[in-house]
Amino acid sequence: MLAAVAAIVVVGVVAYGYRSVKPSPPKICGSPGGPPVTSPRIKLHDGRHLAYKERGVARESAKYKVVLVHGFDSSKDFYVPLSQEVMEELGIYLLTFDRPGYGESDPNPKRSVKSEAFDVQELADRLGLGTKFYLMGASLGTHVVWSCMKYIPHRLSGVTLVVPVINFWWPSFPPDLVHEVYKKQLKRDQWKLWIAHHIPGLVYWWMTQKLFPYSSIMQRHPILFNERDVATVQAMSKVPNPHEHKIRQQGDYESLHRDIKVHFGKWEFDPMELNNPFPNKEGSVYLWEGYNDKLVPFELQRYLAKKLPWIKYHEVANGGHLMIHEPSLCEAMFRELLLGEVPSF
Repeated sequence: MLAAVAAIVVVGVVAYGYRSVKPSPPKICGSPGGPPVTSPRIKLHDGRHLAYKERGVARESAKYKVVLVHGFDSSKDFYVPLSQEVMEELGIYLLTFDRPGYGESDPNPKRSVKSEAFDVQELADRLGLGTKFYLMGASLGTHVVWSCMKYIPHRLSGVTLVVPVINFWWPSFPPDLVHEVYKKQLKRDQWKLWIAHHIPGLVYWWMTQKLFPYSSIMQRHPILFNERDVATVQAMSKVPNPHEHKIRQQGDYESLHRDIKVHFGKWEFDPMELNNPFPNKEGSVYLWEGYNDKLVPFELQRYLAKKLPWIKYHEVANGGHLMIHEPSLCEAMFRELLLGEVPSF
């Protein structure tokens, strides 16, 4: 009898553990029981779909074609405070898209840092952007930008990385510096990042368990934003975003959790070993960092910029993590990328 009870307990524990680490299947847009498809999409070579949004002037008459990559827990509809008047003045065609698993883009179970570069290339080709285009990315979405500089540099006219999230395990970082900065993170984030890098199969469990605090950004910890970011959040709250509910509609795992696994996992390359994608000065790479960014440590960003001297580095003294959502800075970023105008801030 005791043996039978013990066996039942073991089976129960194993079954509970399996359910805890295995995510539910995604609710794919357009599938039976899934959310409807309401946005234009392209079909990729592997059968997946990418949803996209076009802003600014018509692509056929545009002087500058820019692909803008959204960050974590965001979508193609994220707030870009660049007025239609400015886009018409400069001749900007702006393309945003839902990265795999977000919004109305199909999940990619094989998603990696490398695969996202070729999603961007195929999207640009299907929409006829030409042989080259400008690329800008924000926050955690910048792993796509680094990947494009690695795998498709010949397709780029210029690049801007805005508050790019660091992977603490990039090999070129000095261990002492990484350790010092890593320990400044909240314990919940230290564990989240460690699990994502070393035991990615447990990311779903960590992000859904209720025993411990699991993520400062998902739990809206007040330490996240400085005063400038708080003011930006208040301003953004006044701008309607009717599509916000679509961001995670296919499930948290294929959007948020896989984003964490990809960005903080093992990369196929070290960004600090990249060659200048514009060796003949036919374009430039810009990086914007906020000194008071509570999510991205400026110490590691400074080190990266020194390792890659071809990057034009801007550190905004009182800037936070939401600088791309500030109208004046957003316009300055675009003018610098497209016209080479030196920003004043």
